[in-house]
Amino acid sequence: MTPILVAAAIGILAGAGTWLVLRARTFDVVLGLTLLSYAVNLFIFVMGRLAARAAPIIRPGMSPTLEHYADPLPQALVLTAIVISFAMTAVLLALALKARFVNGDDGVDEGPDDGIDEPAAPIRRDGEGAR
Repeated sequence: MTPILVAAAIGILAGAGTWLVLRARTFDVVLGLTLLSYAVNLFIFVMGRLAARAAPIIRPGMSPTLEHYADPLPQALVLTAIVISFAMTAVLLALALKARFVNGDDGVDEGPDDGIDEPAAPIRRDGEGAR
């Protein structure tokens, strides 16, 4: 029963994260990326086997197999991924706030309206524009 619940939780987190990433607001995109990172972290953690009451340290007299001990590699990978995703979320929030203040809107598909409809002049080799 527990593996089914964990798999459902991973699927719900990944689905909700994907849905939020496809939204047109920056806060929704940041929240979606956060949920996707939670889903990936949970998936990596579960790959190390769901074991209740398994010792993390090898004791004398017991065979050093995964039957008796928890696998430390997925735990280390998840800890590293949590730190990276926290930093990524902080940077994305800073960029989203800056874009909100510059553009006056938090839409991801709109740019600043500068009122110029003509393309920019090409730059020549001497550094001067074509105009």
